[in-house]
Amino acid sequence: MPDLPHLRRNATGRVELIVDGRPLKLIGGEFHNSASSCLEHAAKVFARYRALCCNAALVPVTWELLEPDEGRFDFDLVDGLLALARGHGMRLVPLWFGTFKNAHSSYAPAWVKTDQRRFPRAELASCKSTGAVSVLCDEVLRCDARAFAALMAHLRDVDAVHRTVVMVQVENEVGVLGTPRDRCPAAERAFAQPLPAELLAGLDRRRAVLHPDLAAALAAPSGTWSEVFGRMADEAFMAWHFARFVDAVAAAGGAEYDLPCFANAWLVQHACEKPGEYPSGGPVARMRDIWRVAAPHIDALAPDIYLPEFAAVCAEYSAAGEPLLIPEARRDVHAAARAWYAFGRHDALCYAPFGLESIGGQQDAAPDGAVAIGAPEAECTPEQVRLLADSYALLQGLLPDVDACLGSGRSIGILQDDRNAQSFELGGFRVRITFNKPYDLQSAAAGGLIASPADGEFIVAGFGFRADFATLPGNDANVDFLEIWEGTYVDGKWVHGRRLNGDEYAVRLGGEPTVRRVKLCTFP
Repeated sequence: MPDLPHLRRNATGRVELIVDGRPLKLIGGEFHNSASSCLEHAAKVFARYRALCCNAALVPVTWELLEPDEGRFDFDLVDGLLALARGHGMRLVPLWFGTFKNAHSSYAPAWVKTDQRRFPRAELASCKSTGAVSVLCDEVLRCDARAFAALMAHLRDVDAVHRTVVMVQVENEVGVLGTPRDRCPAAERAFAQPLPAELLAGLDRRRAVLHPDLAAALAAPSGTWSEVFGRMADEAFMAWHFARFVDAVAAAGGAEYDLPCFANAWLVQHACEKPGEYPSGGPVARMRDIWRVAAPHIDALAPDIYLPEFAAVCAEYSAAGEPLLIPEARRDVHAAARAWYAFGRHDALCYAPFGLESIGGQQDAAPDGAVAIGAPEAECTPEQVRLLADSYALLQGLLPDVDACLGSGRSIGILQDDRNAQSFELGGFRVRITFNKPYDLQSAAAGGLIASPADGEFIVAGFGFRADFATLPGNDANVDFLEIWEGTYVDGKWVHGRRLNGDEYAVRLGGEPTVRRVKLCTFP
C-alpha cells in the first residue's frame, strides 16, 4: 500500500503534499459551516463542487455531532461524507470544530457547554465569562483530544486504503475575543510565572527568522511574560497556550492516524486593531514563531484571507520557508485570479474559497443570516462563476506539468491590481505583463501563471493579459518567437492545438482560461 498522505520538503526546499506517491494540489472550496451536518444537504453541495471542477472539499466535522453523549461516538455522518466525496471523485479535508470555532465554543457538545464547573469559561477583565471554554482548562483538552483521536482512528480504519482524507484542520480560528488575555484564575496564575524554558530556547533557535514584530517586542532574555514580551505579552501568552492546546489535540489524533494537520487564522483586519478585537493568541503572522515552537505537530499555519491585500498575506505566510495553504478565502469576482496567483507565485498546497456552493448568488445553499453569508462580496455573474470552474479544470491539468517549476524560482504568479503593467525576470528574459482591460473591483481581475522549464521556454496560462518578452538589462539583442502553441490538457496530458503565427504572432490570453507554450530565440 502506498505511503499515507504526507508533507515532504524536497531538495529545492519546497513543501509538497504527497498523495499516492505524487504531489497533489487541493483546488476546491470550503463548505458553509452547517452544510455537512445533513447528508441530504451535503450531497447537493458535493454535486455543486463537482460542477465547479473542484478536486477537494474542506468539510466541517463537529464535536457536538461526533460525541453527543460523553464516550459515545457516532461516525455515521463521517462515513456518509466520505462516501459522497469518493462518489464525486474528490479528496476530503475534515475541519475539526472541537472546543474552538471562531474563538467560541459553539461546537462543543451540550455536556461540555452545560458543565461550567468542569469546563470553566474564559473570562474578561470584568470577570464576566465569554462564550469559549478557557484554553487553560486541562479537562476540556483531555476530552477534545480523546474525541479527535477517535475520529482519526476511525478514518484509519475506513479510509487508509482509499486515502480520501489527505489532511485535517485542528480546531478553527482559535483565540480569545473581547479581551487580549483570558482572566480566569488559572490564566492569571500562569501569566505571573516565568516564561517556559522550552519557549525561550525555541525562540532563540529561530532568531534568524523571527517575525519582525515579535523580534521588536522582545524586551528581555528571560523573566515573566510582561518582562520578556512587553506590549505583546498578553497576545504572546495566549498564543503559547492556544498553540499547546491545538498541538496536543493534533498529537492525539496523529498517534492514531498520522495525516498532515494545520491550524487556520482569523487575520488582523487593520493596523490599529488590537488583540481581542481579533482572536488573541491565534496563529496570526506575528505569532508564527511562538506557534512553531509550541506546536510541532501542526504542519502549516494557514491564513483565512478575506482582506483585499491577498498578495501581501500570501507573502507573509509563505515567508521563512513556510508552506502556503489557504483554507478560506473570499468567493468574490476575483476568486479565479487569486487561485492562479497562489499556485503560480507561492506554490500553494490548497486554495479554497469559503462557502463556494453560494458563489453566483446561490444563497439558498446556505442558511439565512449574516454569519452564514459572510462579509459582503461582489456578486459573481454566471460568466464569472464559469471562469472559476474553467480555471479549476485547467489548473488540475497544468499544475502537475509545471510542478518542477513551482516554488523553485522558475515560475511567477499574475494577479491584476491597479497597475497598468507588471514586469518580471524569468527564464533568462524580461517578461512584461499588460492587461486587456483596466482593473475594476466589480469585474474579474486577470490572473495567471508563467512557468519556465528551461531558459527561453515558457508555459503561459491564465486569462485577461498579454505577455511580451525582452532580453535582460545589459543585453541589447532582439527577441523573436521560435514557436507558439495553443493547446489544452486531456486526462493530465498536454495536447497541441493550433501553431500560432501571422496575425496571431503574440502571447495574448483572452477572457477564458487558456494556455500557450512558447520558445524564444535572440538575434543581434
